[in-house]
Amino acid sequence: MDRKILHVDQNCFFASVEMKNNPQLRDVPMAVCGDQEQRHGIVLTKNALAKKAGIHTGEVIWQAKQRCPGLVIVNAHYESYSYYSQKAFEMYCQYTDRVEPFGIDECWLDLTDISGIGDIRDTADEIRRRVKNELGLTCSVGASFNKVFAKLGSDYKKPDATTLITKENFRDIVWPLPVGDLLYAGHSTQKRLSRININTIGELASLPPAYIESYLGKNGAALWIFANGLDESPVHLATDQRIIKSVGNSATTSRDMICEADVWQTIVSLSDQVAARLRRYRLIGYTIQIWVRDSALKGFQRQQHLHVPTNHDVEIARIAMDLFRRNYTWEKGVRSLGVRVMQVISADVCRQISIFDPDYQFNENAAVAKVMDTIRLRFGEQAIFRGVLLDARTDLLPEGQFGWNQGGFKRSMND
Repeated sequence: MDRKILHVDQNCFFASVEMKNNPQLRDVPMAVCGDQEQRHGIVLTKNALAKKAGIHTGEVIWQAKQRCPGLVIVNAHYESYSYYSQKAFEMYCQYTDRVEPFGIDECWLDLTDISGIGDIRDTADEIRRRVKNELGLTCSVGASFNKVFAKLGSDYKKPDATTLITKENFRDIVWPLPVGDLLYAGHSTQKRLSRININTIGELASLPPAYIESYLGKNGAALWIFANGLDESPVHLATDQRIIKSVGNSATTSRDMICEADVWQTIVSLSDQVAARLRRYRLIGYTIQIWVRDSALKGFQRQQHLHVPTNHDVEIARIAMDLFRRNYTWEKGVRSLGVRVMQVISADVCRQISIFDPDYQFNENAAVAKVMDTIRLRFGEQAIFRGVLLDARTDLLPEGQFGWNQGGFKRSMND
């Protein structure tokens, strides 16, 4: 029996919420953008009029205004988006206990073997009507026999549409699509596939699986499975605690970082945020990664494996700074930085502490971290911070800059 999988994608979600809250925005080209003062001034999403004017998600605000002088810029209101996201999630849970979020505005639903569910297209249409009538928003729904094709279906026709992809029609619908439409086929993967003249999902599907795996590794093997409709990954229970694979945070600073002192202050702040979240979830990690972007928007990633896993901000910051020093040449200023701890495991497992590293003072770091966590829990996140940040708080790192959309958890492809 074929599975019945839906993927529900809210249309222009941020912009739709803003237009619901302020109906006057429906009649003008409008874009929801990041905070210009903190140099996050890019288009996050736009309404239909702005799209018609040529506005693209991800472009900087000044470029968007050049393209559309009458563009209305709206600041993001993440609390409101979270509210409507939760309301939609609760609605989906009325149909099945298998509801898996994929970002704030997308969810998979598994309706297989659910009593009372007949034609999957009818259920998809019903959900679209309820989202419109009860939430005042619109969504597109993909219906298929696996998660990958259901997501392709929700992207296939917008707005407010249902697309059914079956075992009988997927070659006609899916295979002509650009390979970049496939889940997890990122920009670098598309470029590599283009070098061997693979530009559509069908062309990828026709390759020998051994060849694409040798060319792209495990990701290539997974993409070949996706392209051929063989994805069997489950839709997780709505109550599942998803496995966290890494914890990271990043920041675009208020001005370019021009010296090591600037970078060190930023790394200390980021490492503090990452370490606090690791401790909150009782995790430690074996690998520390940084990613760096300069003022010309060129970047790189570097990482280092540890013999002893950690969740201490001092240790994370020290290694992150060492990675930066060994890999950055200072041809330009640094625009943004990120710090991530990967290969995480439970902090409750027994582990061997190294006796050969004189700089690793486990007990002292743990005691300081415990005190800081306790103070923040009682008096708030800004109640205590490292002294090195005193001169940076208003210059490089405005208070509260680590907002809803910065940093977070990273999970495995198949979660």
